[in-house]
Amino acid sequence: MLRTTPFVAVLLLAALREVGAPATAVALNPYDSRVDLTARNGVDELVFGKLEQCKIQPATVCSDGVFVRRAYLDIIGTLPSGYEAKEFVLDRSANKRRALIDRLLERDEFADYWAMKWSDLLRIKAEFPINLWPNAAQAYHRWIRTSIKENLPYDQFVRQMLTSSGSNFRVAPVNFYRAMQNREPAGIAQTVALTFMGTRADKWPKERLAGMAAFFTKVGYKYTAEWKEEIVFFDPWKTNTPATNEATKVAAVFPDGTAARLSLDQDPREVFADWLIDPKNPWFTRNIANRVWAWLLGRGIIQEPDDIRPDNPPSNPELLAFLERELIASHYDLKHLYRLILTSRTYQLSSIPKADNPDADANFSHYPLRRLDAEVLIDALDKITGGTENYSSAIPEPFTFIPENQRSIALEDGSISSSFLELFGRSSRDTGLESERNNRPSADQRLCLLNSSLTQRKIEQSPMIKNLVVAGKDPRDIAIGMYLGILSRFPTDDELKIVEGYFQSSKLARREASADLVWSLINSAEFLYRH
Repeated sequence: MLRTTPFVAVLLLAALREVGAPATAVALNPYDSRVDLTARNGVDELVFGKLEQCKIQPATVCSDGVFVRRAYLDIIGTLPSGYEAKEFVLDRSANKRRALIDRLLERDEFADYWAMKWSDLLRIKAEFPINLWPNAAQAYHRWIRTSIKENLPYDQFVRQMLTSSGSNFRVAPVNFYRAMQNREPAGIAQTVALTFMGTRADKWPKERLAGMAAFFTKVGYKYTAEWKEEIVFFDPWKTNTPATNEATKVAAVFPDGTAARLSLDQDPREVFADWLIDPKNPWFTRNIANRVWAWLLGRGIIQEPDDIRPDNPPSNPELLAFLERELIASHYDLKHLYRLILTSRTYQLSSIPKADNPDADANFSHYPLRRLDAEVLIDALDKITGGTENYSSAIPEPFTFIPENQRSIALEDGSISSSFLELFGRSSRDTGLESERNNRPSADQRLCLLNSSLTQRKIEQSPMIKNLVVAGKDPRDIAIGMYLGILSRFPTDDELKIVEGYFQSSKLARREASADLVWSLINSAEFLYRH
């Protein structure tokens, strides 16, 4: 029988929220440190220089407890265990933050998490309206994950998607041409522009879009005897207009206005890909540098990251240009870009701003508060409670069989979902727009975490409670273990006093009081947000 959360537990949550609420930036709190703000690399020099120019004071550097949680969530989409958090906080090594970043970049979860992000962008979804079918969705996801794990240079990653031919079951990158709702040349051009140039070509003049669409007029599709298999290939006999008169054909023109010279036996996709990935291209490097920055810092230097246009300038042009140069110099090594950003003081700033200035957010004076993604949140809850998620799909097994211990960040197919993922705003993967993921909180989400049988059942079966209570730990040790396992930091003295007082006054069995503490912590903003 599930126990209704008692009113005193609500009071515990309220008390802990008051103590754990962001303090003023002057007083040291569990979220800030006394580390100096000296620039660590070119990122900091350009960010701090712009802040000084705007007369905006940057936040202090975040504490070790905040950093270990932030790094795990941002790099591998996974909550650190209590042991991992404790080891990092107690480590006195001067270079421990860089060392942690290097370790996380090599973990398997890094490939899982970033494959999830690319799967949103590339619309990996077996069902309507993308209709990849599970075989193709799984092959496509596997190729993306392997490319990330092996750190395939980004320019080659994109070129393979744009130029590959073959079966969508066996040559995974060709699924780029299938994972879009509009496969007409103009539709392909719009998808390419959005995904790899960060611009919305549906707003372009007709002539400009038609010139880019001409590069994709000879993309052919044909089915095979195997159900749902499709071959994507270069078809030299296709024309780019319904008419066959050569004089009526639309000329292939690059988006920068340069006309292309194409021979009859040449695949126009290869010509376009060579133009696109050239370091001199004004869109390609800028787009991915801005996207990675937005993924790690919560907003783009150009905001929105998929709406690059002349009248939407970067907030710090020099910073964006610096990231572009670094990426080109590293031969499009995305891990180099991650490391450059993650090791900067800018990334490691506290989420508690010092400046009350409308331009503070756009100039990155502090780390932005962001809700955990739906997949990251349910994985974190399951890690704490030892629970599992029930996934469903309209496509029958064996295509959609999901092992019981499957993490949500590693799901291959956007059609496979759960009630929790839908409720908490998982991306629908229909258009490839960043805005498809909805991280805005809702009343239904709050009720799910506060009072649903799903949440209570997960809490009551938590091995964290069992291990701490059965081991005969006193309330102080229970509080420390739970704070480390859930919030990745040690509790403050005030928080310890509140927890000890609750255990003494609630008249509940220690196991029930421990369950109330878990419930209180997972419903705190500190747990639900990246900070």
